[in-house]
Amino acid sequence: MKSILILNGPNLNLLGIREPTQYGNQTLADVEDMCRAAGERLGVSVDCLQSNHEGELIDAIHKAREGVLDGSVLGIVFNAGAYTHTSVALHDAIKGTDVPVIEVHISNVHARESFRHHSYISPAAAGIIVGLGVDGYVLGMEALVRRATQA
Repeated sequence: MKSILILNGPNLNLLGIREPTQYGNQTLADVEDMCRAAGERLGVSVDCLQSNHEGELIDAIHKAREGVLDGSVLGIVFNAGAYTHTSVALHDAIKGTDVPVIEVHISNVHARESFRHHSYISPAAAGIIVGLGVDGYVLGMEALVRRATQA
């Protein structure tokens, strides 16, 4: 069975606690459960990883490349959190591995502080989902499955 990696960056372990008016009341565990249920519906397995450490996120992208090459991984749904706006290294990891990445943001980053308007991830991403709440994760999964069936 093919798989999708749900990758979450810094502070997303605080979902449901941190700024619920901005990010909602669902926890990261709720989001992961929702993604696993969507995976069953879509016929893919789902692996989830959250890290507050940039290097661990880069390592996960590098590892996903192996799965993309052998056909076992469709891609990554990635909420890089604040690293979206600061990490050239994550951009380079995505570009360097050619792993299909759907960038996801729970909130509408373009309606927030100006420093959140720029993404280093976007130019390397296959697609971007912004401001649709945690539903964006499932939409990202659906996009990866669609892309794989059209290839």
